[in-house]
Amino acid sequence: MAEKDKGAWGWVPILYFTQGLPYVLVVTVSVIMYKQLGVSNSDIGLYTSWLYLPWVIKPLWSPLVDLKSTKRKWFLAMQLLIAIALLGVGLSIPTNMFFITTLACFWMAAFASATNDIASDGYYMLGLTEKKQSFFVGMRSTFYRLAMVTGEGLIVIMAGFLENKYGDNSKAWSMTMIAAAVLMLLLTISNFFVTPKYESEASNVTEKPKSFLEVFKSFFQKKNIGIALAFILTYRLGESQLVKMAAPFMLDSQEKGGLGYSTELIGTIFGTAGVIMLSIGGILGGILISRDGLKKWMLPMVLSLNLPNILYALLAITKTTHVIPVTATVMFEKFGYGFGFAAFLMYLIYIAEGRSKTSHYAIATGFMALGMMLPGMISGYMQQWLGYDGFFIWVVIAALPALILLKYITYPPEFGKKTDN
Repeated sequence: MAEKDKGAWGWVPILYFTQGLPYVLVVTVSVIMYKQLGVSNSDIGLYTSWLYLPWVIKPLWSPLVDLKSTKRKWFLAMQLLIAIALLGVGLSIPTNMFFITTLACFWMAAFASATNDIASDGYYMLGLTEKKQSFFVGMRSTFYRLAMVTGEGLIVIMAGFLENKYGDNSKAWSMTMIAAAVLMLLLTISNFFVTPKYESEASNVTEKPKSFLEVFKSFFQKKNIGIALAFILTYRLGESQLVKMAAPFMLDSQEKGGLGYSTELIGTIFGTAGVIMLSIGGILGGILISRDGLKKWMLPMVLSLNLPNILYALLAITKTTHVIPVTATVMFEKFGYGFGFAAFLMYLIYIAEGRSKTSHYAIATGFMALGMMLPGMISGYMQQWLGYDGFFIWVVIAALPALILLKYITYPPEFGKKTDN
């Protein structure tokens, strides 16, 4: 038995780094990998966006995580399964049917990762008091994003180094994904040792739902849930498309409107400047919400998530390939991403308030994933239709629905604000 908030400085960073790593490998690093293995932009956009589906439909099995066993046992089992699936990706790449077999392994990793998210988020809300939840939301977001930058940065750098060393993209990415599987296994072992057993407390039993129907019915009976879901679906409308085509934009030749960068250079940019600005943005966002409450920072954070997309449009329009403006663009994007996502996380926590918060949070994040999946599926076709310059202009315009809906959503202005005891 462990008290709430115990050891949070130890387990929050590792748990959320472990949550972020498989996500970035499945939905982002896979894009770079398939691009370097000769898959077209339209196929990349379509098939890798389908990998979002487990995060969309995870509410269908989220009550099982509440009803059966403990959340700690759930996320440890899922993290082990993710490591096995990533090993499968690495071993499948050199085969003749690599596209189908690697997609199947990524699907396994995606389902396990979505279930890991349910259990980890439930554990977070269970193990921390409300004021600690708001205080650690920046830390949580930062380490989640650090995992994403590790994927986009260090892991991609490794792949680029191996590409150059062996002159064989297939061999390079096979070795890289096997190494990612080993890293995932090490993180699973770390979580086993650092996460306290909160769920032995009797108070947790009262929070478990009675049935699947009760969970879903109570969620959709929340006040103004329609507007809330529309906001969740559109909050990341621009980012959902940018994230699919940013790497192809940097990798494509200048004749095709891209930057002509190498895999290793992209990994270096994301893994250095990206990681620093992401950390600053995420930590600052959590601190400011904890100090002032969500209301004061919601609009600035929505803008910070979307305004950096203008810089990508400028790169494409001006055909700028110099590393300094490109790196500056990534820096602003990552800072805005970390800063802006802090507000989104706190809003999702607010939506999940009440009984069955684990399952309700899963439902809310399922809608968030749907808002990433559907636009992402058409992103490759949009890019081929509009060109990179027109595509990034469209991405900027895609921020408008969330900004319009912002004045219609309701939540306590002081929500997330740290209060003195």
